[in-house]
Amino acid sequence: MHKLFHATLVAAAFQIVLQYQAVAQINVQQVSNLPSQGSHGEGQAGIASGSHATGLGLVPEDFSKLRLAPGFLVELKVLDDTDFDGNFRIDEDGYISVPILGTVHVAGETASEAQDQIKQVLRKEQILNDPQVALNVLEYTAPQVTIVGEVGSPGKYPLLVPRKLVDVLAMAGGPNALAGNEVSIVRGSGGSKPVLVHYSKSTDPGSVADVMVYPGDTVQVKRAGIVYVLGAVNRPGGYVMQEDGTLNLLQAISLANGTSAIAKTSTIYLLRRDADGTEVDISLPYKKISHGKLANFELHATDIVFVPTSGVKSALTNSQMVLTSAASAAIYKY
Repeated sequence: MHKLFHATLVAAAFQIVLQYQAVAQINVQQVSNLPSQGSHGEGQAGIASGSHATGLGLVPEDFSKLRLAPGFLVELKVLDDTDFDGNFRIDEDGYISVPILGTVHVAGETASEAQDQIKQVLRKEQILNDPQVALNVLEYTAPQVTIVGEVGSPGKYPLLVPRKLVDVLAMAGGPNALAGNEVSIVRGSGGSKPVLVHYSKSTDPGSVADVMVYPGDTVQVKRAGIVYVLGAVNRPGGYVMQEDGTLNLLQAISLANGTSAIAKTSTIYLLRRDADGTEVDISLPYKKISHGKLANFELHATDIVFVPTSGVKSALTNSQMVLTSAASAAIYKY
């Protein structure tokens, strides 16, 4: 009889969790459907709409590190021969077409490096012995970084030069309340596995100071795991695993505002789904754990903590309700 009763509780618990997961999925979809920061109104000068939050990335710390790319407009001036002067747009293959010199590949180089290359071509072609060349960037197309997941304002942000991970996350308002302790960085160059970084709001920025994000990368702040606390608790529901993605049994019960008056606290049940999909039912001596006689129990994401109801306590509670109703009826009788 006890096994049949417990099996019924387990089935009911999983049914309730499916409802919570459906709500959680809706919340995730709502976050993912937020309008992308900088998804419209982007100009050739690299200033994107939606970058009003911090301005990080609009002006790199060292503009000399900026690499020329297709779409850039550069200005070339040669001191002793104005025939080479002009404004040139870098084509999709990374070349500019300079009068007399022909095509010169400059994409991937800094303005200073491209300037030196043009000097060498002028010398090599014996056009000028000591050319004085100046190359300036007039317009640039802003490379972007995509920041998604559990951040304040997910979207696309301009990123001209490599920046530290903490600075890039700051562009999007930093991790939000649902953020977990893992950040995935997918390189824009492709062909490599995502870089996984242990990072949360409590992480010391110095510990991830060497983690760099490059133009074209996608940064995803993963969602924290959720533990479900159901049954005879004061506030049943799903609770986010915070504090670096950990949550133990006593913390979970506390988040649910403790056990209710009719709870059977000697033993509670943990329902866990293993990686292979196998469901495991674990009995936990909650009373001994809460009194410090046994070690606390660490929970995993998607765990279900089920607090059963005490039959005796339920009967006493129901009796009290009956007596209260009877007393009320007696008062109104007279």
